[in-house]
Amino acid sequence: QVQLVESGGGLVQAGGSLRLSCTASVESFDPYAVAWFRQAPGKEREFVSAISSDGRYLYYTDVVKGRFTISSPNTKNTVVHLQMNILKPEDTAVYTCAATLRRSRANIREALNYDYWGQGTQVTVSS
Repeated sequence: QVQLVESGGGLVQAGGSLRLSCTASVESFDPYAVAWFRQAPGKEREFVSAISSDGRYLYYTDVVKGRFTISSPNTKNTVVHLQMNILKPEDTAVYTCAATLRRSRANIREALNYDYWGQGTQVTVSS
């Protein structure tokens, strides 16, 4: 059973940076896409960013464009990073990575598209 493990969360001041990582437990895992979602207290889970296989397609929600960068050091996306710069207090949330084997970009921003989920990592941005 494939597990996704997030790391890199923490407490940072506004304007600072963090890099989150999502690592799959099985090297042979070959997801079509890996995404990051976040959920702030009292709010719905929201899509943050996604990367398709080979890094060909990158997706971001509007509020993080220009500040967050998703990347993978390998073509299979078994490790995916989310570099978060110019962090704002409103970025405070639990960030969770997710992966899908479905080979379609049609619903890449939808949580229902993903079958594998990590446990999440807390990101707190102080003002």
